[in-house]
Amino acid sequence: MKVLEKVVLSAISGLLIFGLLGFLELYTPFSVEREKELRIPKGKTLREIALMLKEEGLIRTPFFFRLYARIFKLDGDIKAGIYVINYPMSPLELVRSLKEGKQKLIRVVIPEGFTTKQIAELLEKRGIIDSKEEFLKLAHDEDFLLSLNIRAPSVEGFLFPDTYNFFPQQDPKKVIKILVDNFRNRWQKSFSQRSKELGFDDYEILILASIIEKETALKREKRLISAVFHNRLKRNMPLCADPTVIYGLGDSFTGKLRRNHLKKPTPYNTYLKKGLPPTPICNPGLESIEAALYPAPVPYLYFVSRNDGTHYFSRTLEEHNQAVFLYQRSNLNVRDNSHILPSDEARASLRDRSDKASE
Repeated sequence: MKVLEKVVLSAISGLLIFGLLGFLELYTPFSVEREKELRIPKGKTLREIALMLKEEGLIRTPFFFRLYARIFKLDGDIKAGIYVINYPMSPLELVRSLKEGKQKLIRVVIPEGFTTKQIAELLEKRGIIDSKEEFLKLAHDEDFLLSLNIRAPSVEGFLFPDTYNFFPQQDPKKVIKILVDNFRNRWQKSFSQRSKELGFDDYEILILASIIEKETALKREKRLISAVFHNRLKRNMPLCADPTVIYGLGDSFTGKLRRNHLKKPTPYNTYLKKGLPPTPICNPGLESIEAALYPAPVPYLYFVSRNDGTHYFSRTLEEHNQAVFLYQRSNLNVRDNSHILPSDEARASLRDRSDKASE
């Protein structure tokens, strides 16, 4: 009996010690010297999460963490995401926080002029979506586009550039919808009325705005560039917009626009094809949309880069050629996104003599 009593007492003592250690483990806060960001990936098991927390110094014993999570049926409820730990927290408080899913919001700025592909890459890099490929697939999915009331080949042009706050690892459908909804909220009824007055539909204005967005970041120049394009369209002249050519080249474009690129037949080559390209070439901001709707009342038909972020605008081909020679002498053989042609070619097929005849 004495042996049995000793065994029982030893077992009770062991349980008490075990329970005390567990109590201390669960209720003793760990110290936080500075804000700590904890990232829980999708698909992690409770064991893997516990080991991760130990490596981060947030718990001492993974066993007690797992035990508590299972006793209170929390093991299936831990949400993936990014959590910010900025005050002393016990493992008990930590597991409850993970269950409640109190995640850190990620603030992301989508710049004006970003393409859908660039937006997908940015969102993946920031951890807002898991896969840019899935995002881009949805961006061209006809059924999904119809659910957003977009009757176009893709969401290009409809992803409004702005500052957004997202939870990490969002469903890309939800993210796209948020961006498109923001676009809808910014597009005013007066815009559609103005489009009709100009003889365009809303989508054509969006296409034109995207070209303006890519041509300049300067607000004071947007309406001038818009005027150039409106004037050329009225005269049935090709737009000759370098950014459309670049968009049509896709991944083959390496950063320098060369003369042979201007002769490559794509749906977006506005040197070879008159009128607007088939889709927007980026996602324009409000200033570019308004510029497309309200071009400046000027007679300009040409512009060339001054190589300082601004442009020189011309009414005649002769004046334009002089500006090209003045500002772009070093670029006559290798072009760099600047709306120029060498003087001998400016009189030839790409800009054509129809330019001069229509002045």
